[in-house]
Amino acid sequence: MNVYNKLIIVTGGGSGMGRSLVLKLLEKGTRVAAIDINQEGLEETAVLAEEKKDSLTIFKLDITDKQAVEKTLGQIIEQAGAVDGIINNAGIIQPFKKLNDIDYDVVERVLNVNLWGTIYLTKTLLTHLLKRPEAHVVNVSSMGGFFAFPGQTIYGASKAAVKIMTEGLIQELSSTSVYVSVVFPGAVNTNIMANSGLEINVEQQEAAKQSSRLLSAERAAEIIINGIEKNKKRIFVGKDARIMDYLYRLSPNRAVKFISKKMGDH
Repeated sequence: MNVYNKLIIVTGGGSGMGRSLVLKLLEKGTRVAAIDINQEGLEETAVLAEEKKDSLTIFKLDITDKQAVEKTLGQIIEQAGAVDGIINNAGIIQPFKKLNDIDYDVVERVLNVNLWGTIYLTKTLLTHLLKRPEAHVVNVSSMGGFFAFPGQTIYGASKAAVKIMTEGLIQELSSTSVYVSVVFPGAVNTNIMANSGLEINVEQQEAAKQSSRLLSAERAAEIIINGIEKNKKRIFVGKDARIMDYLYRLSPNRAVKFISKKMGDH
């Protein structure tokens, strides 16, 4: 789908990869409705949009609140006249703990944001999108959506559910004007830990930012938008995501052992 002059909703638009998606889309002549629970972050994104800010509207929204989602999407459609796509990017991780050691409120929060938020937004908007000449649904899963990371069992379960839901949508909408993509980001330099309410070791954070292995949020956004414009069903963000997908399909046990060793090294 050509994103020029389309209206695309981006969740998590107040920081990280979501902010980069908003800014890159604006550069390509897209009109963007940015959603985030963090009003301050949204306002910072609007400032960074500079001369493109007239093509941007911002909406503070808790995507785990179904009624609020329905109300906000209704407002966006009413103001814009039509919506042509959505990028369900907003997501959080869990504390790096085993399932037996985390509380139910953490489990519910991760599932509510990553899975239910994506479902609410997609289902609420879908009837409208099906009426458009051309539209696109993009759901961000994770490498953790196709194999397990130690200490991220619930996060992985939520992202695996997003993967399967999106792949189901690809089949359901194959004969319609709505394209569907599932995104698998690898290691991307974002502030997901802070957004997830987790404590951050400053030294580790700085080391991560300087690591050449981390893909920048800006480059990740470019890859995703390029995938959208090519109507790719599966979009791998970073070599690590593509390699681990191949390794997992080739030998699941080997892939799990590999990632367990890597995680144990840190």
